[in-house]
Amino acid sequence: MLISHVKLQNWKNFQHAEASLLDVTYVLGANATGKSNLLDVFRFLRDIAKPQGGGIQKAVADRGGLKKLRCLHARSKPEIVIEVHLSDNFDDPVPIWRYVLALKAESSGIKRPIIAAEEVYKLVDGKERCFLRRPDKDDVLDRERLTQTSLEQIQTNSDFRELADQFSEITYLHLVPQLVKFGSSIGGQTVESDPFGQAFLERVAKANGKVRTSRLGRIQKALSIAVPQFEELKFVRDEITGRPHLEARYAHHRPAAGWQREDQFSDGTLRLIALFWLLMEGDSLLLLEEPELSLDEEIVRNLPRLIEQVRRSTKKRQRQIIISTHSQALLDNKSVDGRGVLWLDRVQEGTVVRSPSDEQLELMREGYSPAEILLSKAHPKDLHKMVLN
Repeated sequence: MLISHVKLQNWKNFQHAEASLLDVTYVLGANATGKSNLLDVFRFLRDIAKPQGGGIQKAVADRGGLKKLRCLHARSKPEIVIEVHLSDNFDDPVPIWRYVLALKAESSGIKRPIIAAEEVYKLVDGKERCFLRRPDKDDVLDRERLTQTSLEQIQTNSDFRELADQFSEITYLHLVPQLVKFGSSIGGQTVESDPFGQAFLERVAKANGKVRTSRLGRIQKALSIAVPQFEELKFVRDEITGRPHLEARYAHHRPAAGWQREDQFSDGTLRLIALFWLLMEGDSLLLLEEPELSLDEEIVRNLPRLIEQVRRSTKKRQRQIIISTHSQALLDNKSVDGRGVLWLDRVQEGTVVRSPSDEQLELMREGYSPAEILLSKAHPKDLHKMVLN
């Protein structure tokens, strides 16, 4: 299944927002319009549903509490509401699953986040059937129950555990190359869920040996074209510490001198390796923030084609991807489906999510790229007036 639609009320930048998603969706927007906040909706659902160390109380606390989550422009309807639809196909008129979660603060005491509403619907024999509607009579008798979602409780989510599993497997990556290169030197704990790739090498190490060799072989083939003089990529363990490493061989007049470890890789090479690995790793929703960073413009221009190539070649279900970007080159690729491009527009009371109009889609069908039609709408206005006095 794929997440086909999302609706938000009072979530961070978004007083009201709604968007349909495709198999690959690109999110554009000026700085501080809420690209990361939009992606965080899906991370939030993951953090609620994950089987270990999850739950609504921790997910909210990790984000600084309800005050940090609630839109500053919230007035008559103060609850935070998230609604997501899941479908087998994006053009299905009715989703297979629909999940609604509304949060508010307790009216007294320590003001914990509690469930204002939680609803689960499933399409059964062509009709939408309600599997859960809270608060229910048990919640009325025991208000403490409202401090947890049914989604996070295995004793109550058996009828819709498929949803919990789907959310818990969502993957996010905004790889910071220095954390990969110098993670052992930096020390300290890896941030939960490893959003910045500090434990990326451990991730590679945990893969089945044959699977790891196959994936690295495919990555090697791509890098041999994208990275000058790149010839070979392999996984090794340090003979003394046992730590995992990646080693690459570059063309050199002395063959033994051409080998480098990840701490010598360029930032762009490391980011490409991580991107390609994640594309092949699973079939859950993958969230990518600005994958163009540190990459040559022509590589970026070809990323949509490479992403689609990897998605179509996998034996698993094709992975759904949401990408936030500022890149002209990325969106210059005319293979990008304009229906899957969203841009965030800052208005007087928050941010709204906009989709291409029929006229704009027609222009893209006639041969214009999404960058030519849409990217200018995501740029700040009056940048020419920006000065440092």
